[in-house]
Amino acid sequence: MTAAADLVLTNARVHTLERDCEGPDPDAEAVAVRNGQLAAVDSAYEVEFLTDVRTTVLDLGGRTLLPGFVDAHTHLEMVGRRAREADLGDATGPGACLDRLRERRDDTDGWVLGFAYDESAWEDARYLTRDDLDTVSTDRPVAAFREDMHLASVNSVVLDRYGTDLPDRDVHTDGGDPTGVLVEDALDTVWDAIQPTPGRTRTYLRAAQETANRRGITAVHDMVRGSHAPRLYRELDQAGELTLRVRINYWSDHLDAVLETGLRTGHGSERVQTGAIKSYTDGSIGGRTARLSEPYVDVGSGDGNEHEGEGEERGEWVVPPEELTALVERVDEAGLQMTTHAIGDAAIEATLDAYEDTDGDRHRIEHAEVLSDRLVERLAASSAVVSAQPNFLKWAREDGLYAERLGDRRRRESNRFRALADRGVELAFGSDCMPLDPLFGVAQAVDAPDPQQALSVFEALRAYTHGAARAGFDEDRMGTLAAGNCADMVVLDASPWAAADIADIDVTMTLVGGEIVHDERS
Repeated sequence: MTAAADLVLTNARVHTLERDCEGPDPDAEAVAVRNGQLAAVDSAYEVEFLTDVRTTVLDLGGRTLLPGFVDAHTHLEMVGRRAREADLGDATGPGACLDRLRERRDDTDGWVLGFAYDESAWEDARYLTRDDLDTVSTDRPVAAFREDMHLASVNSVVLDRYGTDLPDRDVHTDGGDPTGVLVEDALDTVWDAIQPTPGRTRTYLRAAQETANRRGITAVHDMVRGSHAPRLYRELDQAGELTLRVRINYWSDHLDAVLETGLRTGHGSERVQTGAIKSYTDGSIGGRTARLSEPYVDVGSGDGNEHEGEGEERGEWVVPPEELTALVERVDEAGLQMTTHAIGDAAIEATLDAYEDTDGDRHRIEHAEVLSDRLVERLAASSAVVSAQPNFLKWAREDGLYAERLGDRRRRESNRFRALADRGVELAFGSDCMPLDPLFGVAQAVDAPDPQQALSVFEALRAYTHGAARAGFDEDRMGTLAAGNCADMVVLDASPWAAADIADIDVTMTLVGGEIVHDERS
């Protein structure tokens, strides 16, 4: 006799997101959960046979039930910092940022920190400067990080205290004087200075976990560098307090430690696993440090900064190609997965070159934004995973940041999800916490600025579920609703196939292993 289910979710529009289940019509009406796994996905009539007096039955009132979202690229500690420090994400201009930083100054000691400002959305589209931040404090260090985390603005206290430690090429200047804008390697000194304690890191991770659960996220691939997070994830897991599945992608700085301790891709528990080794090649389009084969088209940087060869710059190699190739060889020989940040077309080319002679399966390219036709073909012919961020299409609109930085042709050739999908590339979607919101990303992909960027609702959802799970070798346990898979699910208040704005759909409930970790029904 078949054992009864622990939990049944019924009267639902169930979309399994299996490959052959595309379309707006639901695939089932109910699911049954037993011991943290899906026991059945079927009609309400059939699933009812798996209930007894001990089964909890929840009527979802016709809501939409999907596999839980898997965010294939995020930085949970940064999400927590944004939640607990000054959140600059929706600030309407420099003045609003400064007001929020002053509020944070009055509530804390030491560093005054703000996260996620985006000057491209302001009427006064310029970076924050030292003069701006000196109005927050002239005796305490102040730092405001751009949303992409490849650029930060600091006040005079920071420049005076750490100026000699900052590489000249990554310090913006005006008339020879630092403006307070730092990019790429210059940020390392600031990150080191604001390194939180283990206790503070735990606070950040808990806040980020709550945010993820509210957004329907059941698993993340967290890019970790110089953080207490790996230890704390395992402690939270042991204590039964981790309400996410976490795949830790360790920065290349940690490769020796990973090898010495015998960690391998896929090692770990049900909730915490070792993922890939992560590296950069280039920077960001917002910071003009993504490495391009053609120059940026705009002159100046929006803050009066001087740049050598203005109008001819092609971005930076954060990690030069020859150094990347040596790293990839070492990672591949160790049997580990490799994942590489590459945004500009020159950086993507260099990453594919480095992967070309490897034996490993599913080495990843993170972002892969600026794509020529030839690069689309190379990606389709390779075994590399394209781990992309549909959120970035918010900058690819006709009058957006990418039009300003790259020009109209390359704006339309960025984030070419349709072109990649048509060539058989299975995409893995993540947010890079810009913002941490899968439905926002799905909406951007469905309503993309250009046809070669656009996906169907099914394709976009599948990239944020099965595709992201596959990027972590997890497609056999998550990413679709099938018997035997983890009971990781999200309940939406409306169907993405019918909603006027997918980004506005409310997440009603999130379940991880059949446990309700977020519930808005009350």
